[in-house]
Amino acid sequence: MAPRGRGFRRATVLLLALALIAGGVYTVVAIVQRSETLVSERCTADTGAQSAELATDQAANAALITAVAVRRGLPARAASIAVATAMQESKLRNIGRGDQAGPDSRGLFQQRPSQGWGTQEQIMDPYFAANAFYDALVKIPGYESLDITDAAQRVQRSAFPAAYAQHEVMARSFASALSGQSTAALQCTLRAPDAAGQPDTVDVELSLAYGELTTAVEGGSLVVEAGGSQAWSVAQWAVANAKDLAVVQVDVAGHRWLRKNQAGWEESDAPDGQVRITVAPAP
Repeated sequence: MAPRGRGFRRATVLLLALALIAGGVYTVVAIVQRSETLVSERCTADTGAQSAELATDQAANAALITAVAVRRGLPARAASIAVATAMQESKLRNIGRGDQAGPDSRGLFQQRPSQGWGTQEQIMDPYFAANAFYDALVKIPGYESLDITDAAQRVQRSAFPAAYAQHEVMARSFASALSGQSTAALQCTLRAPDAAGQPDTVDVELSLAYGELTTAVEGGSLVVEAGGSQAWSVAQWAVANAKDLAVVQVDVAGHRWLRKNQAGWEESDAPDGQVRITVAPAP
């Protein structure tokens, strides 16, 4: 048999090198994929004086409840009371079953058709439910100065009136951030999006929450004309809804939130007077 020459050795070395590179690439991809699956998805509201944490679906519902208060021109205190109430009644989840309060209670606030809160279909609409709660809350004289547990009890007539107080820190933290009173306060730690986002879908959800706003779609972004606390409310609403809406970046008033950056908000050249919500592109 003829001896193997330099060409054979070169080919062998090349094949080994390619195998090592391929193995390294596979290892890197595997590590990245594993790190993604190990990310503990959650949202944190840190106002400086206090902080609290919610699961992503709970944070989205807290954002909805707070946005309705902002739309109605109510103070952040009203949102704090509503968020604390919903946490106690449903764990901030739109559940379609009753509890010990009554077999017909439903939704975020466990409202009961038999007590005049609306039909079961209406109560299961979180926007209707939130508005119904605020309709009752604003009829209470001086509710803004009441303890959260007292205000909530006057609306809900719960069998466990003291239970609302345990959610006060969480409710105040999230309401302050989501109403825009605390800036750059809401951070959600999320895995990479599973699919592309749609700016038009963000626009629809934003309108449901805040009513008609001046918006424009620019490429993969929805640009919202807003300033001051409203801008920060919209921006942090977008962060709270980033998981479901595939939001990857939010720009507002000299700050930027990047989904891939788990450190939270960073300074940027984002202009005042608008919020830019960018979604994941198509692969």
